[in-house]
Amino acid sequence: MNELPKAQPILEAALAGGGQWSELFMENSNGLTIILDDGKVEKIIGGVDRGAGLRLVYDNRTAYAHTNDQTQDGLLPLARNLAALAGGQAAKPSPPGQIQPGYQAKALKPFHRADTALKVEMVRAAEAAARALDPRIRQVRVTYADRMQEVFIASSLGVEVEDVRPYLLIAVHCVAADGELVQTGYETAGGLGGLEILEATSPEEVARIAARRALLQLEADPAPGGSMPVVLGATAGGTMIHEAVGHGLEGDHINEGMSVYAGKIGQCVASSLVSVVDDSTLAGRRGSYGFDDEGVPSQRTLLIEKGILKGYMQDRLSALKMGAAPTGNGRRESYRYRPVPRMSNTLILPGGDDPQAILQDTPSGLYVAKMGGGQVNTVNGDFVFEVSEGYLIENGQVGRPVRGATLTGNGPKVLKDIDRVANDLGYSLGTCGKDGQGAPVADAQPTLRIPSLVVGGLHQG
Repeated sequence: MNELPKAQPILEAALAGGGQWSELFMENSNGLTIILDDGKVEKIIGGVDRGAGLRLVYDNRTAYAHTNDQTQDGLLPLARNLAALAGGQAAKPSPPGQIQPGYQAKALKPFHRADTALKVEMVRAAEAAARALDPRIRQVRVTYADRMQEVFIASSLGVEVEDVRPYLLIAVHCVAADGELVQTGYETAGGLGGLEILEATSPEEVARIAARRALLQLEADPAPGGSMPVVLGATAGGTMIHEAVGHGLEGDHINEGMSVYAGKIGQCVASSLVSVVDDSTLAGRRGSYGFDDEGVPSQRTLLIEKGILKGYMQDRLSALKMGAAPTGNGRRESYRYRPVPRMSNTLILPGGDDPQAILQDTPSGLYVAKMGGGQVNTVNGDFVFEVSEGYLIENGQVGRPVRGATLTGNGPKVLKDIDRVANDLGYSLGTCGKDGQGAPVADAQPTLRIPSLVVGGLHQG
């Protein structure tokens, strides 16, 4: 970070009218986005975003303001405006203490030191790799994005910390056509680190996976409808756990009575084979950080242990309302937003089964190799998910590909129904939207089996 203003006078000014705590969040972000579409570099967008957000919490409510002026002269008037909202006696901030980060990101090959021309060449190579697979690949869209986010967080609770987060992402979307039949495929790679991330999974390989997925859909049969066994492969990623379970375990949804998991700590909410954690300390994962956006060190939070609900994901405010401790899940898109409880890296832990044995013990059903998007109602846990790559299970083996499959069910019921959990683990990554703001996340799960789930959205028989 550049030269920082003295935080204590700003925090004191915000508390001059009373309140529970005040907080200063300062951010410097420097990023680059390259978009290549149908052989042309459509956009190269780079820039710096600097600003500060100031929050006052009083009567368990939040007053928030933000500005691009990071100077003390610019922030003090903002603090005084917030102070006028609270009608109590002035509070005194605690002096800052020593706080250690849960995880420190490392970029072995910092992307900000690489020329833009090199990044453009990576994007072009990805497109060429996709098109080289098959002439039926008609359109390729490649997006490269990097962002170096540096934050400084100080609060009247004795917090004064800094965190550096180097985000890298590449995404490829392919369109394949055969006559009038048109299908798409999509794949991403990235994480928290430098260009070394794209050495482990090259842009060309990401593009080939997306292209193969689109081509596969051209050959696929329409998905059958009805209730059947479903095996979710580790390659499917953790969309199911993120959407159908994770959001329901966020503290604000619990406090608002908007979650099916409210009031169920200590109760059985899943199969005894299922344990779920949210872990923002995983090296290189897109949802990791050293401190959350309230200055709480990142940590591993046990949510479900062998089927028993153990806890929720909390920011400071939701934890205060619940009489609990914050779990390092207070996150915001940028200084323009207040923090809310958010997932980081959410995963079902591996079990003891062999993935191939699970398939062999499932005579028929649907094998999901990759999940698509979906929707969930956190109040009752009902969900609908798309399957972007799926296959019939035939005599215990992965059989013919199918397209257009959806999975319809209820999150809590599905968690309880899971009867096999494998010893593997696969990740997916993305940007999670909530309250009008996005946050980088990753999700993971092992291969697992659900004995009966409605496929295709049509229940037959």
